[in-house]
Amino acid sequence: MKGEYLGIDIGGTSFDMGIVKEGELVSKAQSPVNANLSENALIEDLYALIDTLFHENIRGIGVGVPGVVDTEQGIIYDIQNIPAWKEVSLQKKLEERYKVAVRINNDANCFALGEYYFGNGTKYDNFVTLSIGTGLGMGVIINNDLYEGVLCGAGEIGMLPYKDGIVEEFAGSFFFSRTYGKSAKELHDLALKNDTEGVKAFEEFGEHLGEAIKMILFMYAPEAIILGGSISKAFPQFESSMIKKVQTFPYKKQIKKLIITPSTVKNIAILGAASLSFKL
Repeated sequence: MKGEYLGIDIGGTSFDMGIVKEGELVSKAQSPVNANLSENALIEDLYALIDTLFHENIRGIGVGVPGVVDTEQGIIYDIQNIPAWKEVSLQKKLEERYKVAVRINNDANCFALGEYYFGNGTKYDNFVTLSIGTGLGMGVIINNDLYEGVLCGAGEIGMLPYKDGIVEEFAGSFFFSRTYGKSAKELHDLALKNDTEGVKAFEEFGEHLGEAIKMILFMYAPEAIILGGSISKAFPQFESSMIKKVQTFPYKKQIKKLIITPSTVKNIAILGAASLSFKL
């Protein structure tokens, strides 16, 4: 962690970035993403924001993206909500411009690394993170190392078959709009007021998430599962039903040791992206 690193979180609606120095975020910058722009125009927008923070003491750049990544070549594919970025050699472009090493990975893996270095994951050698938002992304730390698989394909728990669809249709925001015709935020606001519909919605959501966690337990048997993403903020509303469902897992001694907790670190996406460069 010694030195300064630039972490970049590329989302569907904004570029968020910051400088991490000696393990702490010391400066930040953000700009909106205009998804209607061309590939090159968006890259120029990214450069412009990086230029506001970058300086000669930066040792490396780490980038997290919501899509498929060839981490060896630094090529990103099919970025969610940015149609123009179908296949972009982003690592090469950034290294040529800024003359430092660049590492790129998907955002779920960056979340896992952020927790490993800065969050609740510092306590564990083997854990997974779940990013609960529009979909359900997972990052996997095994024996103190990120396991990403081919093209960052490991940990796609949300794509597994479940009921009449796939897991993330029930353990992501799709569930609320499809089942209740309201957004997760709308239902969360209702649940906070102890409204019957809001409470019921998150109880059902917790049951589905509990089933997803049981799948994870069968596959990885982690020490801990750390929850992030927008819906994780409603943890008190779905914790009880989630735990109740997890308790039906057949290997009781395994779940007795399991820790399930929400992330508690601000700017974890930026911190996690920066940490891609820590081993350069």
